[in-house]
Amino acid sequence: MRAVMFNQWKTFPTLEDVEKPTPGPGEVLLKVAGAGACHSDVAVYHDMDDTSAPPQLKPSYILGHENSGWVEEVGAGVTGITIGDAFLVYGPIGCGHCPACSRGQDTYCQNQADMPYMASGLGRNGGMAEYMTVPARNLVPLGDADPVAAAPLSDAGLTPYHAIKNSLPKLQGGGKTALVIGLGGLGQLAVQILTAITGATVIATDSKPDAMERAASRGAITVPSGDDQAARIRELTGGRGVDAVFDFVGIAPTVALSMQSVAVQGRVTIVGIAGGVYDWGFFTVPYEAELLSTYWGTIEELYEVVALYRAGKITPDVEIFDMEHALDAYTKLESGKLSGRAVVAPHGQSK
Repeated sequence: MRAVMFNQWKTFPTLEDVEKPTPGPGEVLLKVAGAGACHSDVAVYHDMDDTSAPPQLKPSYILGHENSGWVEEVGAGVTGITIGDAFLVYGPIGCGHCPACSRGQDTYCQNQADMPYMASGLGRNGGMAEYMTVPARNLVPLGDADPVAAAPLSDAGLTPYHAIKNSLPKLQGGGKTALVIGLGGLGQLAVQILTAITGATVIATDSKPDAMERAASRGAITVPSGDDQAARIRELTGGRGVDAVFDFVGIAPTVALSMQSVAVQGRVTIVGIAGGVYDWGFFTVPYEAELLSTYWGTIEELYEVVALYRAGKITPDVEIFDMEHALDAYTKLESGKLSGRAVVAPHGQSK
């Protein structure tokens, strides 16, 4: 089968012929419907090496941690799963028995250091291929919803959903506001999720006019980039500041903008993993304003994301690539030329 391989640090991936996998005990074989290309993939193969990366990410393996597919075959001990049904894949894979994994939060597995990989596509063969194996536990049913377009939801949908759900106490009640910084794949879904599950006024900002137009069409009030950006955001809140800020970029200027825009007792969640730093000072930030990071989400939350998708409440913006042009997805991702989340569909729309 054809697959996108990550073989060496600081080296662009390659499209190769590899052996079709066989599901082991407790696993299923998926015929891949869609595999999303993510900036995290680029960070792994472009920026990391043996000195900076966790040992679980050492090459080589098939990329792709945003995956969906149709069940092709089941391994020993797997019951209750029907051949041909469509599923979304929960990517993180923990030990399965620590407290975090027991509540479906494999992202914070307490035994991660002893695991041979972090997730499907992150240390373990992922979905940038015609077929992949997945632990049966990590499958979330899609029903009759389009599995190709659904693929990015396993990260680009789950990550903002987890961040927003954790911040719901800040958004409860009338007159609340939320700010989305960065309107790429995750940011666009964040606008939709905020609209779907909160009553907050959504403010959104980005340097790209077309991205802001899409956010505005989804109900957000948009603010363009500029020196007075924070002042204009605060003006929209009557000067009080934003109750919950979500930074999907994570560079130093956007972290600073987040802290300049947040209200007293508000919350800033940094979702984008760009390595930005912030110089905190007691008298330079609003009192009791929280600044925190987040990482992916739980499998239970992915079920909730799929429920929103099946109900038509959220729709990923996707740009589809066939298997032979899978590397073009990463080239366009690196150059910032994507019109939506890049999704490789090895088999088109068919089972």
